[in-house]
Amino acid sequence: MSTETGIKQHLMFTYEDYCLLPEDRRVELIGGDFYLVPSPSVIHQRVAANIEDILRDFVVENKLGEVLDAPLDIVLTPYDVVQPDVMFISNERRSIVTDENIQGPPDLVVEILSPSTGVRDRTIKKKLYARSGVRELWLVNAAVQVIEVFDLETGEEVPPAVYARGRESVLVSKVLPGLRVELDKVF
Repeated sequence: MSTETGIKQHLMFTYEDYCLLPEDRRVELIGGDFYLVPSPSVIHQRVAANIEDILRDFVVENKLGEVLDAPLDIVLTPYDVVQPDVMFISNERRSIVTDENIQGPPDLVVEILSPSTGVRDRTIKKKLYARSGVRELWLVNAAVQVIEVFDLETGEEVPPAVYARGRESVLVSKVLPGLRVELDKVF
């Protein structure tokens, strides 16, 4: 579509367009643009599974809500549909969980960084999560065995708490008080 000046307007795809895509591809919709998400590596899957197990055990034991994993659509706006690796939804936000997808921001999102998605996770998606109401974001770098924990309630520009295997090896979460994640059990 052109304007009077001849400049093309940005075409924005919506969740309705997203639903028309083949189901055999992992795709995210961010700001009305599609982003292909390649298949994760084995180490990515191991780390994600370890984090999911740790979170699920804690959440179930304390009856705090639900832990889910990718691929699962989180519909944040009609133009923003993401599939984080692991997510926690508290009992207070349980109404956002539908049979088809998640309709709103989880309390906690975990993204395992990979060479193809790391920059996007660190920039565009972090800002999207902060703006949408995600309370806490974990960016996990399996290559160097570090987890950065961002408190998005205070603002996405606040430096993260950084936990490195062998140094600060027990991660704590503001969203899940009492949770203690030993990094030796993650990596």
